[in-house]
Amino acid sequence: MAESNGARVALVAGGSRGIGAAVVRRLAADGLAVAVGYRAAAAETETLVREIESGGGRAVAVQGDIGRDGDPAKMVEQTVARFGRLDALVNTAGVGIYRPLASIDENFVRQMFDTNVLGAIMLTKAAAAVMQEGGRIIHVSSRLAFSPIPASAVYAASKAAVSAMVHGFARELGPRGITINAVAPGVIETDMTTKIIAERGDQIRSSTPLGRIGQPDDIAGIVAFLASNDARWITGRTILADGGLT
Repeated sequence: MAESNGARVALVAGGSRGIGAAVVRRLAADGLAVAVGYRAAAAETETLVREIESGGGRAVAVQGDIGRDGDPAKMVEQTVARFGRLDALVNTAGVGIYRPLASIDENFVRQMFDTNVLGAIMLTKAAAAVMQEGGRIIHVSSRLAFSPIPASAVYAASKAAVSAMVHGFARELGPRGITINAVAPGVIETDMTTKIIAERGDQIRSSTPLGRIGQPDDIAGIVAFLASNDARWITGRTILADGGLT
């Protein structure tokens, strides 16, 4: 049965851990009801949902693989069925595997683009279909979309597509009062970047004016702003959030 008390509602795809979990916590703290989208991390997601609820917030777990036909629409439908509306979509789900050109095959490319590009497009379509004026759509791109490093070309290309996508869809959604933007993080300290930080952490720290590694909360704050009414005049843009990396 749908709950509806006038509070804004967000769906966070990829919300079980890392940047996604930080976004869930921040939006819940800001008073939004949150559907926590996850692909396989059921236990982590349920723990996060209980954490939000124990703090007085509202949350629900929504399972789905955004790269699989029908799942984006199903995740949106389940969110609306539970909370009665959808005001913000935040897509932090993604595949981030690096391979040099000689090791790339067709399945690798399809896997990357099915999740990072096709999934993002279909989530946008499903969310936009149920949003009213004031809706907010936020995707995660990557700094690598603007400056790829060796072995990151396919990933970088998929994230460059995300930035192009939000630019294009902004023109379609703008007349309805819906904004769509992306955030392009540099290296953020999560379980997905453990190896990179172990190998290049000192180099990354020394390359940023702030002298540290980015944290999930650094990105969650930007997402919360883009999801708010304060960002009503920003659409079709990708915000580069890399700590001033040189």
